[in-house]
Amino acid sequence: MKKRSVRVIPMFGLSMGVTLAMLSVIVLIPLASLVVFTAQMSFSDIIETLTRERVLASFRVSFGTAFLASAINAVMGVILAWVLVRYDFPGKRILDGMIELPFALPTAVAGIALTSLTADKGLVGSFFARFGIKIAYTKIGITVALVFIGIPFVVRAVQPVLEKLDPSFEEAAGVMGASRSRIFRQVIFPELAPAVFTGFGLAFGRCLGEYGSVVFIAGNKPFETEITPLIIMSELQEYDYSSATAIALVMLITAFLILFLVNLIQARNTKILGR
Repeated sequence: MKKRSVRVIPMFGLSMGVTLAMLSVIVLIPLASLVVFTAQMSFSDIIETLTRERVLASFRVSFGTAFLASAINAVMGVILAWVLVRYDFPGKRILDGMIELPFALPTAVAGIALTSLTADKGLVGSFFARFGIKIAYTKIGITVALVFIGIPFVVRAVQPVLEKLDPSFEEAAGVMGASRSRIFRQVIFPELAPAVFTGFGLAFGRCLGEYGSVVFIAGNKPFETEITPLIIMSELQEYDYSSATAIALVMLITAFLILFLVNLIQARNTKILGR
């Protein structure tokens, strides 16, 4: 006799209706408004808006720094997750909790703090200024801010996988004479790769649209350090809602494709593990 599944939450139709209503109000309707406002422009006007030199320069800054910061986070996130999972040391719980700090800290506060530290007279910036390296108000400063914002996504994606990883495979490889680097490369990393890519995608999506922590440290120099979210804000301040939504739509489509790819990899990885 087939066992009947028990539903903890009754009235599936009502609960699904409430879920779809909340999803529509909070997510779908606001995002649909971008398409509605952009549709007021002709295709040629949209292309003209998106291909303006200042807009293209902001795309290069935003996409370039977001990709670089996410790549750094992919490496540093694995190292941090490894330390938190594989080692016991005093203050481990404090360090583990500090990973969540970028989530809780207001982005404006993070931006001001990072700008103060990396400015030419700041604690960190003054040291690098001796070697002619300028951090604040450059792309380097933007990347630093984005690394700060994106690091939790990689750590929290990799950490659970490391915790569930069976150490017997590593021990067996070591007994057979494999070096530590080879064990990591051929035994550990293939298990971590989907989680690392997931963390990279989530971090990239977050970094791409980050505004509060970047606007202070960027310096906002047109064609040099001006980010795309600032361009959108400038268009809104000039009441050019159509141009603002056209630029925002590009960011939205990019973020959607990234998250769709991340979910696709997660679903594939879950299917493989379930076999």
